[in-house]
This record gives sequence, C-alpha cells and structure tokens, in this order.
Amino acid sequence: MEDDLPRNRGSQDSLGHASRLAGEPLDRYSQDELLERIQLLDAEIARVRAHHARASRERDAAEALFRPKGAS
Repeated sequence: MEDDLPRNRGSQDSLGHASRLAGEPLDRYSQDELLERIQLLDAEIARVRAHHARASRERDAAEALFRPKGAS
C-alpha cells in the first residue's frame, strides 16, 4: 500500500524522473536504443494508466459506500 501514499515532491522536480527524461538530449542514442527506450516508456505509461484506473475505481467505490442514503 506504500505506492498509494502521496510522494514528497520538491518544487523543482514536480514529476520526478519523468521531467528529467523529457529534457534529456537524445543525440547520443542509437536508433535501436531509442526504440528500446520507447518500449520502456510505453510500458511505464501502461503501468501508470492501470494504477490511475484502479485508484479511480477505489475512490468511486469509497464514495458510493459513504454517500448518504437517498443521494445519487
């Protein structure tokens, strides 16, 4: 459950490693390395989307559970 806890983010790096990756020069990578990087990033995006969907479902379930009776 530790993954569900909010991260302590500094003001300079609000998105962690992702913001550093976004600004990294890509000139030193070969085409094969760039394709591998794309595959890794695609896998990470899928992981983050899955976590977001799971968190959304859990939030919706909690809201439904604690919603006052008769409220829709």
